[in-house]
Amino acid sequence: MIICAGESEQFEFAKEMGIGLIDMAINLTKECLLNRPNSILFVGTAGSYGENNIFDIVESNIASNIENSFFNANSYTPIKNIISTYNDVSCETIINSSNYITTDFNIAKDYLSKNIALENMEFYSVLKVANRFKIPASGVFIITNYCNKDAHRDFIKNHKEAMKRLTKYIKGKE
Repeated sequence: MIICAGESEQFEFAKEMGIGLIDMAINLTKECLLNRPNSILFVGTAGSYGENNIFDIVESNIASNIENSFFNANSYTPIKNIISTYNDVSCETIINSSNYITTDFNIAKDYLSKNIALENMEFYSVLKVANRFKIPASGVFIITNYCNKDAHRDFIKNHKEAMKRLTKYIKGKE
């Protein structure tokens, strides 16, 4: 099953599940209960913490759920905040998920120091639900922006072209 967030990120070949961690988790759980897929592929956009360039396409099987306040020692979590659906993740690109977009490039550097390369709002929830149901899952992301003060402006500017390129990439893999 191919899924996406929806609204501005819709694909003719993907089922919309909702934007952000919560809507994705609720709707994907419901889908898995009612119509359990053999595997899950999430497709969407991502922001780069600096290593990947605009319009790069990245595949991953590992996600984290770390908030910016962690890097200022202003928070902690008792949850396991890195998750994967596969055992060998040593070479994987880690995708961070939060309901907030990073706009401070200095904090973006902190993510890179933890080997976290990209951010996408939904991917942690996708992998968390997939793990709960023991369903293989992965994601394909296209970079629309860097995580800096211009993140939203660049996302808007690059979004249409990114959607075309990601669609072409996925259709080429079918």
